[in-house]
Amino acid sequence: MRQRTSLERRIDLFASRRLARAPTTGVRGFLVEAGVFVAKQAWACVFGALLLAVIVAARLWYPGDAVLARNDALTIAAVLIQIAMLAGRLESGRELWVVILFHVTGTAMELFKTDVGSWAYDGEGVLRIAGVPLFSGFMYAAVGSYMVRVYRLFDLSFTRYPRRWLTIVVAVLIYANFFFHHFWWDLRWILVVAVLVLWAPTTMYARSWRRVVRMPVLAAFAGVAVFIYLAENIGTWAGAWTYPDQIGGWEPVAITKLVSWFLLMIVSVVLVTFVYPPRPPSAGMRRRRS
Repeated sequence: MRQRTSLERRIDLFASRRLARAPTTGVRGFLVEAGVFVAKQAWACVFGALLLAVIVAARLWYPGDAVLARNDALTIAAVLIQIAMLAGRLESGRELWVVILFHVTGTAMELFKTDVGSWAYDGEGVLRIAGVPLFSGFMYAAVGSYMVRVYRLFDLSFTRYPRRWLTIVVAVLIYANFFFHHFWWDLRWILVVAVLVLWAPTTMYARSWRRVVRMPVLAAFAGVAVFIYLAENIGTWAGAWTYPDQIGGWEPVAITKLVSWFLLMIVSVVLVTFVYPPRPPSAGMRRRRS
């Protein structure tokens, strides 16, 4: 099992004591396992959930005449959340490097995409690079935080995982296509096919509590992409950024963005494998699967 932080070990010990007499079979046993699974997912999402809560709170209650611009307040809040994650031992120093890499690659994409008009931020604030407020990079960092934490919390393992050099090649092509499709052919559908072919044989094993959940890894990728898409709708509703078709008034983000998020998930997964290389499930996990 991958090493947990000191706080997570205390929480795990507390929960294990409370659940020691919980049923292992039947409806109640299923509900206990489902509850633990949901709680772990929520714990893995804590960075993104806090950041999204701050964005919504700023939309609802931040005063329009405040001396500190709203975008600058969001950036400061994002920095404080990241500091709290480290101080509270919710992320290790090793995992922080992956989160920083997400931040850098995400900010680079933001600079390009806002320049070509794919989306826009309002002009307030001084904590920005060109037209991009610095809190935008933390939204990508939140995805990175979730990815590294979910690997550890669920002790993820895989069967028939693709060769890592092939996954790196595909991830690089996906990231490059986010830029080059504005000037050249859009290869996204070819890249989607490449992802399906490469990861279709892969099965993911995730340890909930007493049971191990087994699922096609592509289903996990798609599920996370859907949740990010829902968070994106909340973020645009809160005015964190605006797509061209939302300038006249908010409307749901185009459903086609799901494809972009699905592909971005692949880039995210490959980045995380530099911290947690994919490994096969142990014999115990195979026996305990549900």
